[in-house]
Amino acid sequence: MKFTITLLGTGGSAGLPQIGGEDGGGDWGQCDPHEPRNARTRASIVISAPSGRLLIDTAPELRLQLTANRIGRIDAVLFTHAHADHIAGLDEVRILNRLLDAPIPGYSDERTWQELRQRFDYAFKPWQKPGFYRPVIETNVIAPGESHEICGLKVGIIGQDHGFIPSLGLRVGNIAYCTDVMRFADDQFARLAGIDTWVVDCFTHGPRHPTHANLDQVKDWVAALRPRRTILTHMGPDMDYATLAATLPPGIEPGYDGMVIEGDMT
Repeated sequence: MKFTITLLGTGGSAGLPQIGGEDGGGDWGQCDPHEPRNARTRASIVISAPSGRLLIDTAPELRLQLTANRIGRIDAVLFTHAHADHIAGLDEVRILNRLLDAPIPGYSDERTWQELRQRFDYAFKPWQKPGFYRPVIETNVIAPGESHEICGLKVGIIGQDHGFIPSLGLRVGNIAYCTDVMRFADDQFARLAGIDTWVVDCFTHGPRHPTHANLDQVKDWVAALRPRRTILTHMGPDMDYATLAATLPPGIEPGYDGMVIEGDMT
């Protein structure tokens, strides 16, 4: 079965441009403000298959991300972890409920569900018909090393070290998505063996970061896994698109908001 992955957002936790700048119009760091692919919202993707659409994380800009990419329906959502840049758009699920005309199935680990219930307790109260005046999410607990059928897709769950907390990556067919990671346990890294395309966290080309991979780490991982194509996401303000495109080794490229990747379950 064929499917596509749309990169809704490829930026770090502050997006790009960040708030600030000399005139208040935004701080672009070392990135060229005239390159449209440097404009980055917070990291999120949608996996689209004939059997449904799976949203990964609810970024603060979720409404704008979905409308910009003409995605009018979501059938399920998976949360990689509970940091604000990955969950702050959760209220937009209310409209997704209306479009689905049902509570939306949600998937994450127990740690993340506990934090989401603390911050968005109203989203997990029993739903009473008719209509949706608040988001309604049905919780399904998943864990690293497991595989689950979601929206007709076999989704493999990968455990990740995000520095101070764990996070979840995922593999669907020949594509893997691993945002917000700075280290893998050996058994979880082994779950990436044989992938064709890898979308992976790469916050900076500078020194090692306490919670995110840098470019040297990604290059080491790529050398071990040898995917045909590696696409960088969750990029910070020193990751200029044109500079990266011109200097990265063959097979590694920067992602950008709205990028579409084709995958295959076979």
